[in-house]
Amino acid sequence: MTKIILLLVGGAIGTLARYALSGLTRYHLDGTFPYGTLAVNLTGSLVIGLIWGLWETTSISINIRTFMFIGILGGFTTFSTYALETINLFRSGEEKMAVINILANNILGLLLVFLGFIAAKGLLSIIR
Repeated sequence: MTKIILLLVGGAIGTLARYALSGLTRYHLDGTFPYGTLAVNLTGSLVIGLIWGLWETTSISINIRTFMFIGILGGFTTFSTYALETINLFRSGEEKMAVINILANNILGLLLVFLGFIAAKGLLSIIR
């Protein structure tokens, strides 16, 4: 039951954070390109890389990991929205923007997970 509550609370936090960042991004960068979803997915990629790097050699309880990775970050990042927005770009004749969206979310997302991990390792070496 504890894990269910952690998932519910974490998911709610992540969803609200996604809504806030996506809305803020759309407010400042309006247009046909889904900047809000891209900002959310790239931020989530960086954060999961940072947390992974910080916690890799640390004994963190499974409940905290569940809360952060599945709850908060699962509620925060949004693959289904990214997929829908990409299909809608294709449907509206914005093929170039759709391909850019695919490449940006996937390539930059993977890169940011890696960079977050490396940054966390660098931070840990300074702290220790």
